[in-house]
Amino acid sequence: MPDYRVIELSSFEALQEAVVREGLGDETQPSEFFYTAAWFSNLADFGLSSEGLLLLLVLGPEKSVALCLPLQHSRQGLTSVSNYYSSLFGPITWGRPITTDAAIWQVIARHLRQQRWPVISISPLDTDAPCYRGLNDALRNEGYAVDDFFCFGNWYLNVAERSFADYAQTLPSALRNSIARGQRRLTKQGEWSIHIQSQVDDLLEASIQAFVHVYQHSWKQPEPHAQFIPQLVRTAANQAWLRLGILSLKGRAIAAQLWLVKDGKASIYKLAYLEGFERLSAGSVLTHALMQHAVDSDGVHEVDYLTGDDAYKQDWMSHRRERRGLVAFDTRTINGLWTCARHFGGKLLKR
Repeated sequence: MPDYRVIELSSFEALQEAVVREGLGDETQPSEFFYTAAWFSNLADFGLSSEGLLLLLVLGPEKSVALCLPLQHSRQGLTSVSNYYSSLFGPITWGRPITTDAAIWQVIARHLRQQRWPVISISPLDTDAPCYRGLNDALRNEGYAVDDFFCFGNWYLNVAERSFADYAQTLPSALRNSIARGQRRLTKQGEWSIHIQSQVDDLLEASIQAFVHVYQHSWKQPEPHAQFIPQLVRTAANQAWLRLGILSLKGRAIAAQLWLVKDGKASIYKLAYLEGFERLSAGSVLTHALMQHAVDSDGVHEVDYLTGDDAYKQDWMSHRRERRGLVAFDTRTINGLWTCARHFGGKLLKR
């Protein structure tokens, strides 16, 4: 078995220093932007309330960084570096793909057991990903009482090599009619246009401000971290993930959507429209345009509506799956035993 070992780092700056020191260059490119160092760095800097990140690095036999599982500690125990901004959680990897190696997860689980963390909670996870299966098995093997839990439903579209025109024919007739009416009503109101910002240029900051303005004057609750989305847009532009759609009517932005496209997958991350413009169906018109761009221009094989079972998502998507989490209790500790009893006892009472 490879001689994997774990070290702990307290910041993503320290992680970057380790990567540079080992001369590793870029991390293994996953299809999910949620699994990248760029995502985690932005989340840590602009989207977290807690401080004191605990990072776990698994070192391979050549003493090079192989995998980083970003975790944070709190009063409740140890949790994944994820929150309401996160639709998926997984490790950052370098070099050859190693997440299917059971030894990696066993070393991590053993290290956590030695640190006597009473409760470990990691979410949201793709149940088909090696991280979910590897951690589940490894934590159980180390003696943790482990359970999984539902996080949210996730609607997605399997493009199946169709053109946008072919896909559009499968949309519900009510949705197609709503889009057509919205386009006609927008035209009657005056000149309207759609701009899709995808790169770092002179229009980037203006596009960010347009998005923020629409979001702040929509039905959405204010962002708990005001700088997170603007910084994510800048990060995405630098990484070539960005598809920021702005629908303007007579020069005024009335609908905005943030999509992120990576390795053939388009993720619909944030959307909003100005209150008072519902009759124009500006949101649906903009989704229609961004969907066409993703399918025909970007050539994606999947479009993901990310978090939640909202009814409107079912009109656009073709499949549903669940994102789940893992919770593990160290019953050798008082807190772990007590929390474990409450958790499983509560499940029995519900049954």
